[in-house]
Amino acid sequence: MSQDHQRICLIHYHEIGLKGHNRARFEMRLLKNVESLLVGYPVVTIHRISGRLCVFLKEGTDLDTAVRASEVILRVPGVARVSCGFKCIRDLEVMGQVAIEALAEAGDFSSFKVQARRNHTDFETTSMDMNRIIGAVLCERFPEKQVKMKAPDVQVGVEVVQNAVYVYARSVRGVGGLPVGSSGKVVTLLSSGIDSPVATWRIARRGAICIAVHFSGRPQASDASEYLVDDIARVLERSGCIARTYIVPFGDHQREISLKVPPALRIIMYRRLMFRVAQEIARREGAGALVTGESLGQVASQTLANIRCTDAVVDLPVFRPLIGSDKQEIIADAEALGTFDISSQDVSDCCTLFMPRNPETQGDLAVVEEAESALPIEQWVCSIADSAEVHDYACPSYKRPRGSIAADQQGQ
Repeated sequence: MSQDHQRICLIHYHEIGLKGHNRARFEMRLLKNVESLLVGYPVVTIHRISGRLCVFLKEGTDLDTAVRASEVILRVPGVARVSCGFKCIRDLEVMGQVAIEALAEAGDFSSFKVQARRNHTDFETTSMDMNRIIGAVLCERFPEKQVKMKAPDVQVGVEVVQNAVYVYARSVRGVGGLPVGSSGKVVTLLSSGIDSPVATWRIARRGAICIAVHFSGRPQASDASEYLVDDIARVLERSGCIARTYIVPFGDHQREISLKVPPALRIIMYRRLMFRVAQEIARREGAGALVTGESLGQVASQTLANIRCTDAVVDLPVFRPLIGSDKQEIIADAEALGTFDISSQDVSDCCTLFMPRNPETQGDLAVVEEAESALPIEQWVCSIADSAEVHDYACPSYKRPRGSIAADQQGQ
């Protein structure tokens, strides 16, 4: 049967379906993202059909390949669910036989139901009648299985469109959200720790293209954190969620700050300079916001007073997707994302460099600004941004800005 009918991966979405006149733009953005990430799989084409995207696989594609393709799709922001099944002709007998094949590939189950949908009335059999007819065929083929109308183990979908029928039973929930590239571009402060990769993922899931900036303790500390950040970026790259990482050697400037400002204010000063550099990179990239992995009250730099002191130096909005999350929630997300084991490795980075014994937790903006006046901040910002090392990743919706640092480096 699988050799006689074309395999498909049917992509369901939710939030995109609530859009108005610009819904087609979101659908096409999702289509392009999925298409790019499925390079290397036997895909014939991807079409929009009746509120879905349908990935058509080459004839003869086996189940394992179809499942692996669906697993790639499941990670893509904007995808609510992926169903593996078949395309067949609009004939009830054929539809029943294909439903048997689809249900047989659904894995272990004890109960099922049929959910048929007729999108075009030129097919005479109604949705309710299809439920009964195909359900009877499945009951005969699987007599030991129970028909259960509420919360069945498996739902057999039968969707009749204008010129074909799509039948599926193997269906897995995706990550939801909006397709990357539909909500603009942001610059995210990405460390090798647990929190910031999750924050980056969450904002990408809202449709933003993420440009990461990593502040390395080099040359005052080792460059080990840079390799971990690259590993993290490779995980995010699997779903097209990160476009570029700027690696910023920051250790010498931290040392200068530690020599010229009161010890208690060092962390605030580091953060203020980081925010300024990130905003400068955002300006060059054409990004509209900054993103951090801060959670309110988690560490000294993340109190309300200190957040106010750091936000005061930038004009762009600062998004904090984790601000109300506790550590266990963030760890659970990191484990699901696949970055937790990477971030759990013990390496030195700029966050632990020249740390004071008793950092200020309730920074006073006027006091901070007075202490900062002894530093050549404006001169530092441009030189630090200019010294950043750029690493690009596969992000289907990203367009590199003209005159970017990466272009300059490639031309050397």
